[in-house]
Amino acid sequence: MLDIKWIRDNPQALDEALAKRGAEPAAATLLALDDKRRAVIQKLQEMQSRRNAASKDIGAAMAQKNMELAEQLKAEVATIKDTMPAAEQEEREVVSALDDALSRIPNIPLEDVPVGKDEADNVVKHVVGQKPGWNHPAREHFEIGEQLGYMDFERAAKLSGARFTVLSGPLAKLERAIGQFMLDLHTTEHGYTEVSSPLMVRDEAMYGTGQLPKFAEDLFRTTDGRWLIPTAEVTLTNLVSGETLEQERLPLRFTALTPSFRSEAGSAGRDTRGMLRQHQFWKCELVSITDADSSIAEHERMTECAETVLKRLGLHFRTVTLCTGDMGFGAQKTYDIEVWLPGQDTYREISSCSVCGDFQARRMNARYRVKDEKALKFVHTLNGSGTAVGRCLIAVMENYLNEDGSISVPDALLPYMGGITRIERAA
Repeated sequence: MLDIKWIRDNPQALDEALAKRGAEPAAATLLALDDKRRAVIQKLQEMQSRRNAASKDIGAAMAQKNMELAEQLKAEVATIKDTMPAAEQEEREVVSALDDALSRIPNIPLEDVPVGKDEADNVVKHVVGQKPGWNHPAREHFEIGEQLGYMDFERAAKLSGARFTVLSGPLAKLERAIGQFMLDLHTTEHGYTEVSSPLMVRDEAMYGTGQLPKFAEDLFRTTDGRWLIPTAEVTLTNLVSGETLEQERLPLRFTALTPSFRSEAGSAGRDTRGMLRQHQFWKCELVSITDADSSIAEHERMTECAETVLKRLGLHFRTVTLCTGDMGFGAQKTYDIEVWLPGQDTYREISSCSVCGDFQARRMNARYRVKDEKALKFVHTLNGSGTAVGRCLIAVMENYLNEDGSISVPDALLPYMGGITRIERAA
């Protein structure tokens, strides 16, 4: 959420930033709501002040035995008390309207973010590794998995409908190995603290990281009003919700390996085959909580941590800077890591690392205290995939495909595979 005081001082800057994102101007609407809010608050304060003064004058009038004045003052106080509930309700309504409007405004892009409309305007930051050099034909992951006999979409559809997958045998083991490898890498080498957190959260948590209210249709909700997390970013970031941290404790770095749940609203017809776009998938999430001065450097560091996963697995990838029109709602700047998939003959996103500034912290009321300073500051938050397990599985399958249809296990995953070095067709 943006600061209304900043918007009041920089209305043109807000609308220019929204234009870069392809959004409509909003400053005039927000400032009109803010003016109404301030007018209502001022009216309430004046009513409260007059009520207090009149109540005090009643005692003075009675002490002087001026009962007529005392009765007039009592009538005035009674009138104010009768009218205040309506004014207080008006205040609640206008504050709620302003908060709702602010909650739907995306974050302001950093100055160095390329301006553009969509993914075609993203800018390649760097490319790592080489495409596979083998001569046999490439195949997509679902062809490979089904021919091996360890990937079953029909049974998944029988159980749950479209956009689900059943993995079995060594392929299920490979998926688990990838997730464990990521978690071990980030906790033992990159300084992240492993967290096991709930998969269902309350409205406040989804609001804090920006999924609510704007993106409710992208989420799954339980019958008792909780939400299934679309990413562990929600729980890891909200660990500091409502808290005041000491600057000396920062940065905080958290990681979690969890299922993620997404309705994929609006993606009808996209990636309908295979497991690229699922309602349920595993992801190793990275979250950092920093002070205001450290978040940009932390963004570079987090992206490098995610890239290390692909480097260790020997996968070819590129990292791109997302343009203003392709960035997520809460991001100031985002790097997407795109892994090469030979079966599709293209790059596909496998990780998205974003710096959010104090955008989420304002929604969560998460602050920090600088030593010897009275004023508290909002923390800065960052999140990234370290990485998406399912897409990493796809990349391993397609890049480590052998001519006979088997899959070689990357060296980095061998300690997790119980002696399996090659995944071959089921007997």
